[in-house]
Amino acid sequence: MSETTAATVAGAAMHAHILPEDGLAGTLVGRAWVDGSPPGPAVVALRADGVYDLSQHYPTMSTLLDTPRPAEAAQAAPGRYLCSVLELLANSQPGLRDTARPWLLAPCDLQVVKAAGVTFAASLIERVIEEQARGDASRAQGLRSQVIGLIGDSLADIRPGSEQAMALKALLQHKGLWSQYLEVGIGPDAEVFTKAPVLASVGTGEDIGIRADSAWNNPEPEVVLAVNSRGDIVGATLGNDVNLRDIEGRSALLLGKAKDNNASCAIGPFIRLFDASFGLDQVRSETVHLHVAGADGFELRGINTMASISRDPVDLVAQTLAAHQYPDGFMLFLGTLFAPIEDRDQPGSGFTHKLGDVVTIHSAWLGALHNTVTHSETAPPWRFGLRAFIANLAARGLLRNAVL
Repeated sequence: MSETTAATVAGAAMHAHILPEDGLAGTLVGRAWVDGSPPGPAVVALRADGVYDLSQHYPTMSTLLDTPRPAEAAQAAPGRYLCSVLELLANSQPGLRDTARPWLLAPCDLQVVKAAGVTFAASLIERVIEEQARGDASRAQGLRSQVIGLIGDSLADIRPGSEQAMALKALLQHKGLWSQYLEVGIGPDAEVFTKAPVLASVGTGEDIGIRADSAWNNPEPEVVLAVNSRGDIVGATLGNDVNLRDIEGRSALLLGKAKDNNASCAIGPFIRLFDASFGLDQVRSETVHLHVAGADGFELRGINTMASISRDPVDLVAQTLAAHQYPDGFMLFLGTLFAPIEDRDQPGSGFTHKLGDVVTIHSAWLGALHNTVTHSETAPPWRFGLRAFIANLAARGLLRNAVL
C-alpha cells in the first residue's frame, strides 16, 4: 500500500468512524446508491485503492453471497471504480450527504431480515419485567428487584433446553413466575421472527424510526449474520433491532407492531465476509458497543458481549432453517445482552429515546453504524420495493444474462 493510499485509509477511519479497527484488511462489501441513467443501488467492494461497483458481475448482494466462495469472488471481480473509501464513508455520515455522490445503503437486498430474541440472560430478565409491568415504565424498577430476587442472575450458566433449564422452568411455574419470555430464553426453541420486509432496512447515516405513540423504547445493538440460500453463514454486520418496550410489554402478540415499522431496522455499514482474517470465532467473541448522544446532552453507553450469548449462532441459524427455505438467503439478528435501565428524566422512569438521538453501534471487526432517531411516521417513507428494484436493474442493463 502506498503512503498516499495508507493516509487516505487512515483518514477515512478517523474522519468517518465507520471502518473496522483493522481498516480494509478484511473483505468488506456493501451496497451504495450511485449516480447513473438511472441512478440506483450497486453492490460494492471497499478496497485499499477505492470503492468498486461489482454490479456487472453481481447485480444483487444475494447473488454475491450465493457464490461458492463469496470473499474470493468479491476480491476477484474487477468492478468499476466509483470513488475513494474516504469519500464514500464521509458521504454516508448523518446529515452530510451529497446526493450527487455515492453513499452507503443497508448491505442486504433480496434477503429476508430475521431476528432472534431473548438470547441473553440479562435481556431475558428485562423481557420478563416488561411483561410483568404491562409496558408501564414506572413499574419497572420495583418489579426488577422482585424478579431478580426470585430468578437470580445465574441464568447465563443455563443451557437452553437442558435438564437444568427444565428443572428451573418447573420451579418458576410453581412460584407463578413462568413467562413466555422464559420459555424461549431457557426452553428448547429459540424465538425467531421477521424483523423487516425485504429492502426495507436503512443503512448507516439514515434516520431510524420509533413510533410516535411509544413512550418506552430503546436501541438494541446486535451482530447480524449474512446467510445464503444454502444456509451457509458467509459474513456478518451490525444492526439495530429497535425495541418498543411499552408496546411489546402489553402483549407479546404485539411484537409485529413493536418491531416492524417504517425505518425501524438499521443494518450496516457493510458486510464483512468470512475469509482468512475473519470468521465465526470472531463473531462468537465480538463485543458490540453502543453510544447514544441526545440533543439534550444525555449520553448512554452499553455493550453487547457475544461471548455471553445463550444460544450459539450456528444453532440459531439451524432453528431459522428448521421448517422454512430462504432461496434468496436471510440476515439474522443474533439478539442483545444490552437492556438500558438508566433513568433519563424522572427517577424510576428508565431510559427511552428522544427525537434527535444519535445512535452509534460499533465493534472492532465490523466497524460502526450511525443513525439518528426520528418518528417512523415522519421518517422518509419506504418506496423502493421489489418492483422498483427489479425495474431499476432492468433499466441499468443489469438483468441481461444475470442471475439475481
